[in-house]
Amino acid sequence: MATAEIDQHGHAHDEHEHPSFLAHHFETPEQQYDSGKLGMWLFLVTEILFFSGLFCAYAIYRSLRPEVYTYCSQFLNTELGAINTGVLLFSSLTMAWAVRAAQLEQHKTTVGMLAATISCAMIFLGVKAVEYSHKFDLGLLPAGFYHYDPAAPHHEGLSHYLVALCVVPAIVLAGMICLLAYSKIVGNVFLTKCAMPLVVAAACFFVGVGLGTVLENRAAAKAAVAHAADSHSDATHEETSLEADVAAAKEITTTAESSVLGMLATDATNTGVRAELEALQAQDLMATGEFIEDFSGEDPFYDRPELDVNSNSLAGVFFSIYYCMTGLHAIHIILGIAVLVWLLVRAVRQDFCSQYFGPVDYVGLYWHIVDLIWIYLFPLLYLIG
Repeated sequence: MATAEIDQHGHAHDEHEHPSFLAHHFETPEQQYDSGKLGMWLFLVTEILFFSGLFCAYAIYRSLRPEVYTYCSQFLNTELGAINTGVLLFSSLTMAWAVRAAQLEQHKTTVGMLAATISCAMIFLGVKAVEYSHKFDLGLLPAGFYHYDPAAPHHEGLSHYLVALCVVPAIVLAGMICLLAYSKIVGNVFLTKCAMPLVVAAACFFVGVGLGTVLENRAAAKAAVAHAADSHSDATHEETSLEADVAAAKEITTTAESSVLGMLATDATNTGVRAELEALQAQDLMATGEFIEDFSGEDPFYDRPELDVNSNSLAGVFFSIYYCMTGLHAIHIILGIAVLVWLLVRAVRQDFCSQYFGPVDYVGLYWHIVDLIWIYLFPLLYLIG
């Protein structure tokens, strides 16, 4: 009887000392937090290794075909990439703020900052949807599907690809609105607090779509102006053709004189003519700054034929790398949004406190790594030219 009472008292003492958020195999909240953070860092190392393979493929192909990267970079809208970079940097700020608010038990601030982070992520995806749909319309697809036609560089009207990419976000937005309406009708305060920030976050996707559409249309207008300027330059070139003909005539005369001297210099007795010809050649080389190298054998670099980079096997490979890198990053953004929604629901429920804020901190580390990867992708892909 006494032993049973001691065991019951000890069990009750353990329940009193062991809070609900502390897993049974940890002794203290600090031990649980450190273990979870170590596990998150190990996971992030594998993520970095995963992206490293794509960065290696990028570096190898760029070293082999730099002209392909220079050509294809003109199709990437730098303004859209810069907007998305700024949005992700701001989301890193809101995510760090959410971690601090959870640590200080500021529950409303935690919910607000998590909602702001989700909203930034949705804006990013909206801008990316516009960018992807524009390239799909032009035929700037991965290898095997690449069919860009320079004669028709612009797409008119609403993009069917953009409509398809907006279907799922529209369904999500409609679902969040219905959930908010239902929570208001039944008077469920918890559902209302969860649904309101999620409605705003879902609507931010279409804010990104609108912003991306405006910037993409402005870029198309600039391209049209540049095309008109090229046509004007062709007309100007015709006007200056007479001057070019005069210069060519002078060059022909000089060449003829050099040819005559060369013919006279074939006679070994004409040493004076030979010396004059060598002096003229040296003077021409010094004036132009050119030099002559004698290659005894064939050099594959100098003898490499000029390639048509607008092809499936060249530009198509670039866009394969582009879609793999940016598409994989977008998938990580979507997964991050799902986890952030889970955190938001728990923050509304006030699960986090000064001793238990690890999940928010772990997701924050993941989000910062995703943002850091984009900071590398932006200059490597968008700022080539």
